[in-house]
Amino acid sequence: MSIPPATGNTPIESTRIGPEDPRYRAVVDKRFNKRYGAKPDYVRLVGSGAEVVSAVEEAVAEKRRLVATSGGHCLEGFVSDPEVRVIIDVSPMKRVYYDDRMRAIAVEAGATVGETFRALFEQWGTVVPLGEYPGVGMGGHVVGGAFGFLCRQLGLAADYLHAVEVVTVDDRGRARSVVATRETADPNRELWWAHTGGGGGNFGIVTRYWFRSPDASAGDPTRLLPRAPESVATFTAQWNWTDIDRASFTRLLTKHGTWCEHSSGADSPDASLWTLLLLHRRELGKIFLRGVSTAGGGAEHQIEKHVSSLAAGIGDPAGGQATRLSWLEFALDPFPDLFAMPPGGVSMKMKDALLRKRLTERQIGVVYDYMTRSDHDVMGGAFGLATYGGRVNTVASDATASAHRGAILDSACNTGWVDRRDEEKNLRWVRAFYRELFADTGGVPVPGDRHDGALINHPDTDLADPTLNTSGVPWYTIYYQANYPRLQRIKRQWDPLNVFRHALAIRGE
Repeated sequence: MSIPPATGNTPIESTRIGPEDPRYRAVVDKRFNKRYGAKPDYVRLVGSGAEVVSAVEEAVAEKRRLVATSGGHCLEGFVSDPEVRVIIDVSPMKRVYYDDRMRAIAVEAGATVGETFRALFEQWGTVVPLGEYPGVGMGGHVVGGAFGFLCRQLGLAADYLHAVEVVTVDDRGRARSVVATRETADPNRELWWAHTGGGGGNFGIVTRYWFRSPDASAGDPTRLLPRAPESVATFTAQWNWTDIDRASFTRLLTKHGTWCEHSSGADSPDASLWTLLLLHRRELGKIFLRGVSTAGGGAEHQIEKHVSSLAAGIGDPAGGQATRLSWLEFALDPFPDLFAMPPGGVSMKMKDALLRKRLTERQIGVVYDYMTRSDHDVMGGAFGLATYGGRVNTVASDATASAHRGAILDSACNTGWVDRRDEEKNLRWVRAFYRELFADTGGVPVPGDRHDGALINHPDTDLADPTLNTSGVPWYTIYYQANYPRLQRIKRQWDPLNVFRHALAIRGE
């Protein structure tokens, strides 16, 4: 199935840019994680699906390794890979419009999360539960499942994916643009399913998504997706490390985890509350709790009750603030201090894990030690717990490629550095932290009773290293669980030459 382009802004001409062009550096340096660098032979700026087809076919014919980039926020070196010879930048493709033939909202792959939020809200008053940072590109975001501030209330962005347009390569090296929908009669339906959590860079290059709620029947674009929140209430609470000892720290994380266990159902009155408990190392002095409530007039009471429940037994927060904003105002600039970066950016390592239950007392002790021990010469280390579950967990694990449908928390061990000389000690710290945190399951969050694996949108190549993952459970089971064999079959069908690959790519064999 193919869909003709909609009318709108005139696409720019596909441009081949070499290292001598200043625009080359702008694309190559467009990366969130400065740990990696790329030196492709050239980059392509593309403005339409047809231009992507041409760019892909040319690179394949020249036998040049190719990747696509959108917002540039891959946490690993999948795009900034020394073996990559061609980067195809889809970021000029930014249209968001109602497609009457599809009866769905079309979003081109180069639009950012923020641009999509703005268009959905301003044109139709609707929302898709996309990610937290507005600068992330849609191209690689939705295909990995995509969760954000509204996930507990609305689910994953991929749960609203009606169709996807992908440039694929056949066994003769010929590129073509394919549209795959969730319609049961669509012969390309498996390709759609793969893009509901299979991860970017596996099957082809996404050029366009179409969004529609699964139960939507009307052709009215204002009724195809959830209504955007009338307002949001945000809050920040903080505790000084000087007021926290091991016992009070254990109480804080136990109370937080217990709340998440009791409030993770889709029918919970607190499904409208999303929080992030962010623990910086003690040298930085603070423990932060940030949150977003869409409970309308009851938001302030909901927030106060939640913070009070955590503070019981450890003391009230030393500082904090609450603010009511319009949805769009918040979505375009959420928690500015959380996403702030120094000039030139940082190198970083993030190690993600989904939790089905609260941390055990042993795990809480590990977190406390790594946040407080003075023998670690690491300033940028942190540990985060973001609330999960709710509507996410109402979908069957095989209904989409996003298999993680039982978690209540998304956790992350993080570290960052500016000086390259600090890389080794930071990596050593964060890897040891993660390994001890999940020591009972081979140093990784093996899917089971307590853990639910990890998210492919937060990739970590350490999971494929047998010296760091000693569980005997392969990395692809941690990311895809029982869905991996199906993804392999789709890979064999749609990318038989393995054109689209990276360090954690789905293997067709």
